[in-house]
Amino acid sequence: MEQKEDLLKEIISHAKEYGFIFPSSEIYDGLSATYDYGQLGVELKNNIKTFWWKAMVQMHENIVGIDAAIFMHPKTWKASGHVDAFNDPLIDNKDSKKRYRADVLIEDYIEKIRQKIEKEVEKAQKRFGDAFDEEQFRSTNPNVLRNIEKIQSIEERMKSTLENNDLEGVYNLIVDLEIVCPLSGTKNWTEVRQFNLMFSTELGSVSGEASTIYLRPETAQGIFVNFLNVQKSGRMKIPFGIAQIGKAFRNEIVARQFIFRMREFEQMEMQFFCRPGEEMKWYQYWKDSRIKWHKSLGLGEKNYRFHDHLKLAHYANAACDIEFDFPMGFKELEGIHSRTDFDLKQHENLSGKKLQYFDPEINESYVPYVVETSVGLDRMFLSVLSSSYTVEKLADGSERTVLKIPFILTPNKVAILPLTKKDGLPEKANEIWNRLKFDFTCQYDEKDSIGKRYRRQDATGTAYCITIDHQTLEDNTVTLRHRDTMIQSRISADELLVKLSETCNWSNFLKEFD
Repeated sequence: MEQKEDLLKEIISHAKEYGFIFPSSEIYDGLSATYDYGQLGVELKNNIKTFWWKAMVQMHENIVGIDAAIFMHPKTWKASGHVDAFNDPLIDNKDSKKRYRADVLIEDYIEKIRQKIEKEVEKAQKRFGDAFDEEQFRSTNPNVLRNIEKIQSIEERMKSTLENNDLEGVYNLIVDLEIVCPLSGTKNWTEVRQFNLMFSTELGSVSGEASTIYLRPETAQGIFVNFLNVQKSGRMKIPFGIAQIGKAFRNEIVARQFIFRMREFEQMEMQFFCRPGEEMKWYQYWKDSRIKWHKSLGLGEKNYRFHDHLKLAHYANAACDIEFDFPMGFKELEGIHSRTDFDLKQHENLSGKKLQYFDPEINESYVPYVVETSVGLDRMFLSVLSSSYTVEKLADGSERTVLKIPFILTPNKVAILPLTKKDGLPEKANEIWNRLKFDFTCQYDEKDSIGKRYRRQDATGTAYCITIDHQTLEDNTVTLRHRDTMIQSRISADELLVKLSETCNWSNFLKEFD
């Protein structure tokens, strides 16, 4: 675990040094849990958005996008349940003075037991080699079975206390498990309390006329209140989806772990409207579809797992998370929820407006059921950055730090490097830059030795380096260097567009994904 914490520190340092992420308001000593995306960070972030939007909207004929306002009528959040039920169970350690989410403390405890199981499996794998039957071992080994039983017992108890809002029961569970504060190492806990996460502000310039409104804590409600607008104006037929990328705000008391948990963050959400009774079919469809989307990036099959929710939200009849193995361990990356007809019915009741769909196939009007997919853009960014960060030992004994970001997402696809600043090489390099800039994000770099420039581009994840030398002026060939393999090949400058398109072109990538 300590090794993973060190890795997170390295990633944070690297992200700042190379222009991916800066602490917000740093010249004023920063603002807790807020970050600014730098010149390379914003490119990577935009590429992640583009991939999600193309895969979700462009490649589905029955999904369209909107961009709803951040400010919404306050009744929206009453209808959605956020005013009354958008709470986190929090607990303080009296010695460290640190506050924690009680459910996360218990989940972290469960994760440690899971790690014990995996260590047992690894040990047995080494001992028995090719003869090892993992499935049989997991189902028969006494230590594994005992730990599985322990996990199930804790999960059942946690689910029961959380669903019944039994805060004393949650506290007793923490005490019974002898969970200690990660900082102080003590069990000196306060009682568990609920805390509402919504930011409130006032609308209007005169205080007497002002009304309380909220910064949206999620983007989904903007989709629900626009359900009929989109359906009628777009002549959409059930089943269909509405997608949105946008900012959301939560007054997280326990905001930590870099950009994993922030007070201002961005979500990529899609709400899929279907006939009542068909929601579980679509729930499974979107589970399969979303894990395929994640794995297509090649960040490592073992880095993903599904986690079914123990405590279902008030609106759901099924819910799971796609978890990713971050430097802090497996944590939620994307949520997939069957929200039933809760949201649309709540908005119907409070607004007095009908939010129903007339289905011509069955000649019936009904409130559609909804399956939601919601991925945190900032968490997606961190998953790409943390899985790509690599320190390699080279054949000559030296090291290089390289970000092996998927080529389709990397901020700069190409670095154009004239070998020297004279003899017409910069002019030729600029000519190539002007030819490629319409299709790819390119960086021009002529400072330092070519070796140092290669290392600099590796550290920012640039897919290819193109070196222009004196031979280029003679025969119009350049040296093309591949980031991951460091293999260099001599090709004609006229072939660059086709060659780079093989791995850096959206059309080619999406055809493979599809």
